Amino acid sequence: MRRGGYYPPAYYKNNELVSTVNTLPQRKKIRLEGYDYSSAGCYFVTVCVKNPEDFLWKRVGANTICPNYEFIEELPLPLTTNGKIVEQAINNIPTFYKNVVVEKYCIMPNHIHILLLFLPDENGRILSAPTLSTVIGQMKRWVSKQVGKPIWQKSYVDRIIDSEKAYEAVWQYIDNNPRKWHLDKTKYKGETK
Repeated sequence: MRRGGYYPPAYYKNNELVSTVNTLPQRKKIRLEGYDYSSAGCYFVTVCVKNPEDFLWKRVGANTICPNYEFIEELPLPLTTNGKIVEQAINNIPTFYKNVVVEKYCIMPNHIHILLLFLPDENGRILSAPTLSTVIGQMKRWVSKQVGKPIWQKSYVDRIIDSEKAYEAVWQYIDNNPRKWHLDKTKYKGETK
């Protein structure tokens, strides 16, 4: 009789062969099945660091927000060294992928939001056809190499932007997310206001 929680791919229980192959937990599919992620379009991507910690920037005050905002001028940018590496990686995406434009991004203490636009060539085709997964994966690998250790969660969350209304909503979300960070911070610690 076995002790503990380990069972091989097949084992006997009550003189009956039991297979564990199909009973193992399955990871939820987060990509839209059948969708061509190399096609021209707009994508909203969120990538999280492994641990919910202030890894990319530290809060230095209630008004601290991420780069690319008009009124950040009077405050020092709160990006850590790791946050600056992430910002460099985001800004380098169009260098490596000529048909990919970073429309907007936001670096938060433990995650990033990026609004990416995949452009077609003059004939309507994608140049060299990188997939969204290729672009994000390359960025994540480069950052981890620069930092000296893997920092990202295994995957990322994406949303296909299919309308002007959705685009504007995502734009607003990216703008407002740093301002709402104090609310997120309490969620991570399980605190209530």
